Amino acid sequence: MSTRVSETSEHAASLAFIATLPALRLIVMALLVLPSTGLAGWSLYEIFAPNGLTGLEIAQLVPGVILFAWLTMAFWTAVIGFVLSVTERDPLSLRSRQHAPASGNKLMARYAVVMPVYNEDTRRIMVGFEACVRELLETEEGRQFDFYMLSDTQDVALADAELKAWQRLTRRLSRHADQLFYRRREVNSERKVGNLKDFCQRFGSHYEAMIVLDADSMMSAERMLDLARRIEQNPDTALIQTIPMPVRQHTVFGRFVQFASRLYSPMLATGLSFWQTDSANYWGHNAIVRIAPFMACCGLPSLPGKGAFGGDILSHDFVEAALLRRAGWQVFLLLDTDGSYEEVPANLVDYAVRDRRWLQGNIQHLGLLMTKGLTLRSRLHFLFGAFAYLSSLLLFVMLLLGTADALVRAVTLPTFFTSEYQLFPDWQVARHDMMQQTLWGTAALLTLPKVLGVILALIKQPEAFGGVATLLKNALLEAIMAMLIAPLMMFYHSYFILSVLVGHKVSWEAQARDGATVPWRVSIRYTQLMSCLAVCWGVTTWYFTPSLFYWLLPVLLPMLLAAPLIRLTSHRLAGAQWMTTDNAVSPCKVIKRVNVAERCFAITREKAKIPALPAERWRPMPVQSLDSMPAEDIALAQHL
Repeated sequence: MSTRVSETSEHAASLAFIATLPALRLIVMALLVLPSTGLAGWSLYEIFAPNGLTGLEIAQLVPGVILFAWLTMAFWTAVIGFVLSVTERDPLSLRSRQHAPASGNKLMARYAVVMPVYNEDTRRIMVGFEACVRELLETEEGRQFDFYMLSDTQDVALADAELKAWQRLTRRLSRHADQLFYRRREVNSERKVGNLKDFCQRFGSHYEAMIVLDADSMMSAERMLDLARRIEQNPDTALIQTIPMPVRQHTVFGRFVQFASRLYSPMLATGLSFWQTDSANYWGHNAIVRIAPFMACCGLPSLPGKGAFGGDILSHDFVEAALLRRAGWQVFLLLDTDGSYEEVPANLVDYAVRDRRWLQGNIQHLGLLMTKGLTLRSRLHFLFGAFAYLSSLLLFVMLLLGTADALVRAVTLPTFFTSEYQLFPDWQVARHDMMQQTLWGTAALLTLPKVLGVILALIKQPEAFGGVATLLKNALLEAIMAMLIAPLMMFYHSYFILSVLVGHKVSWEAQARDGATVPWRVSIRYTQLMSCLAVCWGVTTWYFTPSLFYWLLPVLLPMLLAAPLIRLTSHRLAGAQWMTTDNAVSPCKVIKRVNVAERCFAITREKAKIPALPAERWRPMPVQSLDSMPAEDIALAQHL
């Protein structure tokens, strides 16, 4: 017995040691990722080396090693997330999971719930906003919150509809009209950054923190109150990000994204939280932000230069989290997914269009890697955010280089005698053993995280996915869908990166969220270049090197059939059995509110009046320097 107690104490002590040294987490990750990457790189080298390295083979080695580093980082993050989730350990303390603050704790400070909108569908933003408002107003803490719709809408018809819908909303909630505010900017300078900046400078000093919603966000009262209590009880924390789960999806593609997020995101987020600790990322919505440090530390400058790396900072949320952490504030990721929801594009075309916007902002982060004073974790967030898209281009380049190498070998006679007096020929060596090992190793890196996600769901909550049989069936369907969609996203991301690098800008318009079937002309227009490339690529390899053609079929076939694939996956589903989740079968109250309100939404016909706003308490939001540490601003933030 004493031996067991001693072993338990030593284990607890070692966990505590790891928990108190965040830098050690990155060392642990490096000890897992670097040897795995080195082994993969060595296997690639062994495949190419026996016959002497050519220029094309060296060109394949470089992106291959980088891609393996990316894959192994994701793999070990998933493995750690699985282990911590199965053992029910908190990824920050490595002790038993921490519970939410006691609901009996009364809120002392005041909070704002803000929803920035820009040319959005009026019905959707109004019913979503009202659902969140009603959630909080029905609680005992409702008087601690004010609610702001911050409109940047430039379309005159939409702006008028917003005003009329707002007037109708305030009548329905007339008892709480003094807590409801609508503000529209005539000129939407600096996009969403300028929208929130305007709110903070004019009204931010009224509140301790703001819960930031997106136009498609839904949050339960329990989750918003939990965020507010966590902010009050952790005075050194400036931002807490939740994991918004996709909901209300009715198309084949939408259900695929919804199911995959529900199945894998909690496990992956747990592994992510293990190594990022108190330097978590910010995703721009479904989060609570302490206003005083946000104002003191997050005034974003316009970047010098033109092209992809200049102008306004587009993916501002990553940068704001990094600047808060630079100033010494803690930023956390909340792993409990209940009560935080969003909607996603319902088809592949709209999904790719959204990725095009995000890609440009994330590529821009590469120019911010050397910002003074950032933590290593913040720099890793910048790097990984960009590489989520750059990896597609590297894979595409590697496939093209491999094809070029195979074609050169197919049309070139091998040289068996390389010197004039050579007695024995130089036979070509093919390392089939290493090829198979590398292939199976790559397959393991790609598929094992999915398998672990399914195992975790089977252990923890199979009922959330319709039971064991339904979970296994839908997990298989999700894997097949992922294999079909991956080549399309590889092409789109590669094309988008090249367009960004040559200087093409993208306009940040409202996100499409409806579930209409994509017309044939649209699906063909967005896939014709991809399909033509697949035909040329496939015919060439089939003619010169048929063995390579069969290896490339999993990539070429989805690219060739991209148009029908996009159209078919955009169809709405009649039932709920396709990739079902608990949020689809038994939605929580806030989702039900939105579903009901959408069906009976109406806009008043009478002329709308400009609503009143609270008294302004102007406080400037200083622009931060990225080339030096702003000591005065940081000291101010830490004492606010």
